[in-house]
Amino acid sequence: MEHLVLVINPGSTSDEIALFKGEQKVFHKVVRYSLKELEQYEGKKVTVQFDFRKDLVLKTLRENGVDPKTLTAVSGRGGLVKPICSGTYSVNQALLNDLREGVLGDHPSNLGGIIAYSIAEPLGIPSFIADPVVVDELEPLARYSGMPENPRISIFHALNQKRVARKIADKLGKKYEECNFIVAHAGGGISVGAHKQGKVIDVNNGLDGDGPFTPQRSGGVPSGGLVKMCFSGKDTLDEMKLKIKGKGGVVAYTGTTDMIALEKMADGVELTSEQKEQLNSDITKEKASEILQALAYQVAKEVSSLGAVLKGKVDAIILTGGQAYGKKHFVEPIRERVSWIAPVEVIPGGDEMSALCEAALRVLNKEEQALEYR
Repeated sequence: MEHLVLVINPGSTSDEIALFKGEQKVFHKVVRYSLKELEQYEGKKVTVQFDFRKDLVLKTLRENGVDPKTLTAVSGRGGLVKPICSGTYSVNQALLNDLREGVLGDHPSNLGGIIAYSIAEPLGIPSFIADPVVVDELEPLARYSGMPENPRISIFHALNQKRVARKIADKLGKKYEECNFIVAHAGGGISVGAHKQGKVIDVNNGLDGDGPFTPQRSGGVPSGGLVKMCFSGKDTLDEMKLKIKGKGGVVAYTGTTDMIALEKMADGVELTSEQKEQLNSDITKEKASEILQALAYQVAKEVSSLGAVLKGKVDAIILTGGQAYGKKHFVEPIRERVSWIAPVEVIPGGDEMSALCEAALRVLNKEEQALEYR
Protein backbone atom coordinates (compact mmCIF):
# COMPACT_ATOMS: atom_id res chain seq x y z
CA MET A 1 0.00 0.00 0.00
CA GLU A 2 1.30 3.44 -0.91
CA HIS A 3 1.06 5.88 1.96
CA LEU A 4 -0.70 9.23 1.56
CA VAL A 5 1.37 11.82 3.41
CA LEU A 6 0.39 15.46 3.95
CA VAL A 7 3.38 17.79 4.37
CA ILE A 8 3.19 21.26 5.96
CA ASN A 9 6.00 23.82 5.89
CA PRO A 10 5.24 27.22 7.50
CA GLY A 11 7.87 29.87 6.73
CA SER A 12 8.57 33.50 7.52
CA THR A 13 6.88 34.90 4.42
CA SER A 14 5.14 31.86 2.90
CA ASP A 15 3.47 28.50 3.58
CA GLU A 16 4.08 25.35 1.56
CA ILE A 17 1.54 22.52 1.51
CA ALA A 18 2.00 19.25 -0.39
CA LEU A 19 0.44 15.82 -0.67
CA PHE A 20 2.47 12.73 -1.57
CA LYS A 21 1.40 9.26 -2.61
CA GLY A 22 4.48 7.31 -1.71
CA GLU A 23 7.31 9.52 -2.98
CA GLN A 24 5.22 10.91 -5.84
CA LYS A 25 3.93 14.44 -5.37
CA VAL A 26 0.16 14.69 -5.88
CA PHE A 27 0.06 18.47 -5.50
CA HIS A 28 2.23 21.23 -4.10
CA LYS A 29 0.98 24.71 -3.25
CA VAL A 30 3.04 27.73 -2.14
CA VAL A 31 1.19 30.66 -0.60
CA ARG A 32 3.25 33.85 -0.24
CA TYR A 33 2.24 36.57 2.22
CA SER A 34 2.72 40.28 1.76
CA LEU A 35 4.04 42.43 4.59
CA LYS A 36 0.55 43.94 4.86
CA GLU A 37 -1.07 40.54 5.47
CA LEU A 38 1.37 39.78 8.30
CA GLU A 39 1.13 43.20 9.97
CA GLN A 40 -1.75 42.13 12.23
CA TYR A 41 0.55 39.55 13.88
CA GLU A 42 3.53 41.85 14.53
CA GLY A 43 4.85 41.67 18.07
CA LYS A 44 2.74 38.60 18.89
CA LYS A 45 3.75 34.96 19.37
CA VAL A 46 3.49 32.91 16.19
CA THR A 47 0.95 30.64 17.87
CA VAL A 48 -1.67 33.36 17.28
CA GLN A 49 -1.30 32.49 13.57
CA PHE A 50 -2.34 28.87 14.23
CA ASP A 51 -5.97 29.14 13.07
CA PHE A 52 -5.04 31.34 10.09
CA ARG A 53 -2.43 28.88 8.81
CA LYS A 54 -4.29 25.65 9.70
CA ASP A 55 -7.40 26.89 7.88
CA LEU A 56 -5.25 27.43 4.80
CA VAL A 57 -4.07 23.79 4.94
CA LEU A 58 -7.61 22.42 5.24
CA LYS A 59 -8.84 24.75 2.49
CA THR A 60 -6.06 23.49 0.21
CA LEU A 61 -7.10 19.87 0.84
CA ARG A 62 -10.72 20.74 -0.03
CA GLU A 63 -9.69 22.58 -3.21
CA ASN A 64 -7.80 19.47 -4.32
CA GLY A 65 -10.65 17.09 -3.47
CA VAL A 66 -8.76 15.32 -0.69
CA ASP A 67 -10.64 13.80 2.25
CA PRO A 68 -8.40 14.07 5.36
CA LYS A 69 -9.63 10.60 6.41
CA THR A 70 -7.61 9.09 3.53
CA LEU A 71 -4.30 10.36 4.95
CA THR A 72 -1.73 7.94 6.39
CA ALA A 73 0.40 10.54 8.20
CA VAL A 74 1.10 14.26 8.48
CA SER A 75 4.65 15.58 8.46
CA GLY A 76 5.42 19.14 9.55
CA ARG A 77 8.52 21.30 9.50
CA GLY A 78 10.37 21.22 12.82
CA GLY A 79 10.63 24.34 14.96
CA LEU A 80 12.76 25.98 17.63
CA VAL A 81 12.76 23.23 20.23
CA LYS A 82 15.70 22.10 22.35
CA PRO A 83 18.88 21.16 20.47
CA ILE A 84 18.47 17.56 19.26
CA CYS A 85 20.19 15.04 17.03
CA SER A 86 19.24 14.65 13.39
CA GLY A 87 16.31 12.34 12.64
CA THR A 88 12.50 11.91 12.44
CA TYR A 89 10.47 12.59 15.59
CA SER A 90 6.88 11.64 16.47
CA VAL A 91 4.95 14.66 17.72
CA ASN A 92 4.29 14.01 21.41
CA GLN A 93 3.11 16.24 24.25
CA ALA A 94 6.64 17.26 25.25
CA LEU A 95 7.34 18.37 21.69
CA LEU A 96 4.02 20.25 21.44
CA ASN A 97 4.74 22.08 24.70
CA ASP A 98 8.16 23.23 23.52
CA LEU A 99 6.89 24.20 20.06
CA ARG A 100 4.19 26.38 21.63
CA GLU A 101 6.62 27.87 24.11
CA GLY A 102 9.31 28.45 21.49
CA VAL A 103 12.06 27.45 23.91
CA LEU A 104 14.79 28.69 21.55
CA GLY A 105 12.80 31.39 19.80
CA ASP A 106 9.54 32.34 18.15
CA HIS A 107 9.31 31.41 14.46
CA PRO A 108 6.53 30.23 12.10
CA SER A 109 8.31 26.86 11.76
CA ASN A 110 7.13 26.14 15.33
CA LEU A 111 3.63 25.78 13.85
CA GLY A 112 4.63 22.87 11.58
CA GLY A 113 4.43 20.18 14.22
CA ILE A 114 1.48 21.83 15.97
CA ILE A 115 -0.67 21.95 12.84
CA ALA A 116 0.43 18.43 11.81
CA TYR A 117 -0.63 17.03 15.20
CA SER A 118 -3.95 18.94 15.21
CA ILE A 119 -4.92 17.34 11.88
CA ALA A 120 -3.50 13.85 12.54
CA GLU A 121 -4.55 13.24 16.15
CA PRO A 122 -8.37 13.25 15.57
CA LEU A 123 -7.81 10.86 12.63
CA GLY A 124 -5.75 8.43 14.71
CA ILE A 125 -2.72 8.69 12.41
CA PRO A 126 0.88 9.67 13.27
CA SER A 127 2.39 13.13 12.92
CA PHE A 128 6.10 13.85 12.57
CA ILE A 129 8.76 16.50 12.35
CA ALA A 130 12.22 15.86 10.88
CA ASP A 131 15.63 17.54 11.00
CA PRO A 132 14.39 20.72 12.66
CA VAL A 133 16.37 23.95 12.52
CA VAL A 134 17.92 23.21 15.94
CA VAL A 135 19.90 20.14 14.83
CA ASP A 136 23.18 20.65 16.69
CA GLU A 137 26.46 19.17 15.44
CA LEU A 138 28.75 22.11 16.23
CA GLU A 139 32.37 21.48 17.14
CA PRO A 140 33.50 22.94 20.50
CA LEU A 141 35.53 25.77 18.93
CA ALA A 142 32.48 26.96 16.99
CA ARG A 143 30.54 27.64 20.19
CA TYR A 144 32.88 30.40 21.40
CA SER A 145 31.47 33.90 20.91
CA GLY A 146 33.66 36.10 23.10
CA MET A 147 30.95 36.18 25.79
CA PRO A 148 30.87 33.05 28.01
CA GLU A 149 27.27 33.76 28.94
CA ASN A 150 26.24 34.12 25.28
CA PRO A 151 27.64 31.15 23.30
CA ARG A 152 27.05 30.63 19.59
CA ILE A 153 24.24 28.16 18.94
CA SER A 154 23.14 25.98 16.02
CA ILE A 155 19.97 27.21 14.31
CA PHE A 156 19.86 26.69 10.55
CA HIS A 157 17.97 25.23 7.60
CA ALA A 158 19.04 21.70 8.54
CA LEU A 159 16.41 19.88 6.50
CA ASN A 160 17.28 21.42 3.14
CA GLN A 161 21.00 21.83 3.80
CA LYS A 162 21.33 18.11 4.55
CA ARG A 163 19.21 17.13 1.55
CA VAL A 164 21.09 19.20 -1.05
CA ALA A 165 24.43 18.12 0.42
CA ARG A 166 23.43 14.48 -0.11
CA LYS A 167 22.34 15.27 -3.68
CA ILE A 168 25.69 16.82 -4.56
CA ALA A 169 27.53 13.97 -2.85
CA ASP A 170 25.59 11.56 -5.10
CA LYS A 171 26.52 13.67 -8.12
CA LEU A 172 30.19 13.40 -7.12
CA GLY A 173 29.86 9.63 -6.68
CA LYS A 174 30.56 9.84 -2.96
CA LYS A 175 28.70 9.38 0.31
CA TYR A 176 27.66 12.52 2.18
CA GLU A 177 29.79 11.31 5.10
CA GLU A 178 32.88 11.36 2.84
CA CYS A 179 32.50 14.98 1.70
CA ASN A 180 33.19 18.51 2.87
CA PHE A 181 30.69 21.14 1.68
CA ILE A 182 29.78 24.75 2.35
CA VAL A 183 26.02 25.12 1.95
CA ALA A 184 24.29 28.50 1.77
CA HIS A 185 20.51 28.37 2.10
CA ALA A 186 19.00 31.75 1.24
CA GLY A 187 15.30 32.38 1.58
CA GLY A 188 13.44 34.54 4.11
CA GLY A 189 16.35 33.62 6.37
CA ILE A 190 19.92 32.81 5.41
CA SER A 191 22.12 30.12 6.96
CA VAL A 192 25.57 29.10 5.76
CA GLY A 193 26.95 25.82 7.11
CA ALA A 194 30.27 23.97 7.02
CA HIS A 195 29.50 20.27 6.40
CA LYS A 196 32.42 18.08 7.40
CA GLN A 197 32.01 14.36 6.69
CA GLY A 198 28.28 14.28 7.43
CA LYS A 199 28.11 16.82 10.25
CA VAL A 200 27.48 20.57 10.22
CA ILE A 201 30.39 21.64 12.41
CA ASP A 202 29.84 25.41 12.12
CA VAL A 203 26.90 27.52 10.97
CA ASN A 204 25.60 31.04 11.58
CA ASN A 205 22.48 31.48 13.69
CA GLY A 206 20.31 32.43 10.75
CA LEU A 207 17.28 33.13 12.93
CA ASP A 208 18.33 36.33 14.65
CA GLY A 209 21.93 36.09 15.76
CA ASP A 210 24.56 36.54 13.08
CA GLY A 211 25.51 36.09 9.46
CA PRO A 212 24.29 37.96 6.34
CA PHE A 213 21.25 40.21 6.40
CA THR A 214 18.16 38.74 4.73
CA PRO A 215 14.84 39.95 3.30
CA GLN A 216 13.56 40.62 6.84
CA ARG A 217 16.45 39.97 9.29
CA SER A 218 19.28 42.28 10.17
CA GLY A 219 21.92 39.55 10.52
CA GLY A 220 25.13 40.41 12.35
CA VAL A 221 25.14 44.15 13.01
CA PRO A 222 27.80 46.37 14.68
CA SER A 223 27.50 45.42 18.35
CA GLY A 224 28.44 48.82 19.76
CA GLY A 225 25.80 50.60 17.74
CA LEU A 226 23.21 47.97 18.64
CA VAL A 227 23.88 48.42 22.38
CA LYS A 228 23.48 52.20 22.04
CA MET A 229 20.17 51.73 20.22
CA CYS A 230 18.92 49.35 22.91
CA PHE A 231 19.58 51.90 25.66
CA SER A 232 18.62 55.06 23.76
CA GLY A 233 15.06 54.96 25.06
CA LYS A 234 13.71 55.40 21.53
CA ASP A 235 12.59 51.79 21.06
CA THR A 236 10.97 49.19 23.30
CA LEU A 237 12.30 45.64 23.65
CA ASP A 238 9.68 44.34 21.21
CA GLU A 239 10.51 47.08 18.71
CA MET A 240 14.21 46.23 18.88
CA LYS A 241 13.41 42.55 18.34
CA LEU A 242 11.48 43.52 15.21
CA LYS A 243 14.47 45.51 13.94
CA ILE A 244 16.49 42.29 14.20
CA LYS A 245 13.85 39.88 12.89
CA GLY A 246 10.78 41.00 10.99
CA LYS A 247 11.65 44.57 10.01
CA GLY A 248 15.41 44.26 9.54
CA GLY A 249 17.51 43.60 6.46
CA VAL A 250 16.11 44.25 2.98
CA VAL A 251 12.70 45.39 4.22
CA ALA A 252 14.35 48.00 6.46
CA TYR A 253 16.10 49.49 3.43
CA THR A 254 13.30 49.14 0.87
CA GLY A 255 9.94 48.56 2.56
CA THR A 256 9.48 45.15 0.87
CA THR A 257 10.51 41.53 1.33
CA ASP A 258 9.69 40.76 -2.30
CA MET A 259 13.11 39.91 -3.74
CA ILE A 260 11.65 39.27 -7.21
CA ALA A 261 10.22 42.79 -7.29
CA LEU A 262 13.56 44.20 -6.18
CA GLU A 263 15.39 42.29 -8.93
CA LYS A 264 12.88 43.55 -11.49
CA MET A 265 13.45 47.11 -10.33
CA ALA A 266 17.23 46.71 -10.50
CA ASP A 267 16.80 45.47 -14.08
CA GLY A 268 14.55 48.37 -15.03
CA VAL A 269 11.46 46.17 -15.43
CA GLU A 270 8.08 47.76 -14.71
CA LEU A 271 6.55 46.66 -11.38
CA THR A 272 2.90 45.92 -10.66
CA SER A 273 0.93 48.51 -8.72
CA GLU A 274 0.97 46.20 -5.67
CA GLN A 275 4.76 45.83 -5.84
CA LYS A 276 5.19 49.61 -6.17
CA GLU A 277 2.93 50.18 -3.18
CA GLN A 278 5.18 48.09 -0.93
CA LEU A 279 8.41 49.86 -1.92
CA ASN A 280 9.68 52.96 -0.16
CA SER A 281 9.25 56.00 -2.40
CA ASP A 282 12.98 56.83 -2.36
CA ILE A 283 14.13 53.45 -3.76
CA THR A 284 15.71 53.92 -7.17
CA LYS A 285 16.90 51.37 -9.72
CA GLU A 286 20.49 52.04 -8.60
CA LYS A 287 19.66 51.66 -4.90
CA ALA A 288 17.80 48.39 -5.49
CA SER A 289 20.83 47.04 -7.36
CA GLU A 290 23.21 48.10 -4.59
CA ILE A 291 21.13 46.42 -1.87
CA LEU A 292 21.04 43.15 -3.85
CA GLN A 293 24.80 43.38 -4.35
CA ALA A 294 25.31 43.97 -0.61
CA LEU A 295 23.31 40.87 0.30
CA ALA A 296 25.30 38.68 -2.12
CA TYR A 297 28.52 40.28 -0.81
CA GLN A 298 27.67 39.30 2.77
CA VAL A 299 26.78 35.72 1.80
CA ALA A 300 30.10 35.41 -0.05
CA LYS A 301 31.96 36.65 3.06
CA GLU A 302 30.21 34.02 5.19
CA VAL A 303 31.02 31.27 2.69
CA SER A 304 34.67 32.33 2.57
CA SER A 305 35.03 32.26 6.35
CA LEU A 306 33.83 28.66 6.40
CA GLY A 307 36.49 27.82 3.83
CA ALA A 308 38.94 28.56 6.63
CA VAL A 309 36.96 26.38 9.06
CA LEU A 310 37.33 23.47 6.63
CA LYS A 311 41.03 24.33 6.07
CA GLY A 312 40.42 24.81 2.36
CA LYS A 313 39.37 21.19 1.87
CA VAL A 314 36.00 21.78 0.23
CA ASP A 315 34.41 19.47 -2.35
CA ALA A 316 31.77 21.99 -3.39
CA ILE A 317 29.97 25.18 -2.41
CA ILE A 318 26.20 24.73 -2.69
CA LEU A 319 23.76 27.63 -3.15
CA THR A 320 20.15 26.77 -2.40
CA GLY A 321 16.88 28.30 -1.20
CA GLY A 322 14.53 30.66 -3.01
CA GLN A 323 17.12 33.33 -3.69
CA ALA A 324 19.25 30.84 -5.63
CA TYR A 325 16.77 31.29 -8.50
CA GLY A 326 18.24 34.77 -8.90
CA LYS A 327 21.14 33.98 -11.22
CA LYS A 328 22.11 37.56 -12.08
CA HIS A 329 21.75 39.22 -8.69
CA PHE A 330 22.55 36.35 -6.30
CA VAL A 331 24.27 33.32 -7.81
CA GLU A 332 26.78 34.96 -10.16
CA PRO A 333 27.98 37.69 -7.76
CA ILE A 334 28.65 35.01 -5.14
CA ARG A 335 30.29 32.67 -7.64
CA GLU A 336 32.68 35.45 -8.69
CA ARG A 337 33.86 35.87 -5.10
CA VAL A 338 34.09 32.26 -3.89
CA SER A 339 34.77 29.94 -6.83
CA TRP A 340 38.49 30.03 -5.98
CA ILE A 341 37.63 27.92 -2.91
CA ALA A 342 35.69 25.15 -4.68
CA PRO A 343 33.23 24.59 -7.56
CA VAL A 344 29.86 26.24 -7.02
CA GLU A 345 26.77 24.05 -7.36
CA VAL A 346 23.26 25.53 -7.48
CA ILE A 347 20.07 23.78 -6.36
CA PRO A 348 17.47 26.57 -6.32
CA GLY A 349 14.51 26.44 -3.99
CA GLY A 350 14.40 23.89 -1.25
CA ASP A 351 12.91 20.45 -1.68
CA GLU A 352 12.06 20.38 1.99
CA MET A 353 8.62 18.98 1.18
CA SER A 354 10.07 15.80 -0.35
CA ALA A 355 12.55 15.60 2.53
CA LEU A 356 9.73 15.74 5.09
CA CYS A 357 7.74 13.14 3.17
CA GLU A 358 10.73 10.82 2.83
CA ALA A 359 11.42 11.10 6.56
CA ALA A 360 7.83 10.04 7.33
CA LEU A 361 7.98 7.20 4.80
CA ARG A 362 11.17 5.80 6.34
CA VAL A 363 9.27 5.41 9.61
CA LEU A 364 6.01 4.20 8.04
CA ASN A 365 7.91 1.62 5.99
CA LYS A 366 9.83 0.54 9.09
CA GLU A 367 13.19 1.49 7.57
CA GLU A 368 13.96 3.46 10.71
CA GLN A 369 12.35 4.07 14.07
CA ALA A 370 10.78 7.37 15.01
CA LEU A 371 12.68 9.20 17.71
CA GLU A 372 11.03 10.35 20.93
CA TYR A 373 11.43 13.96 21.96
CA ARG A 374 12.11 14.40 25.66
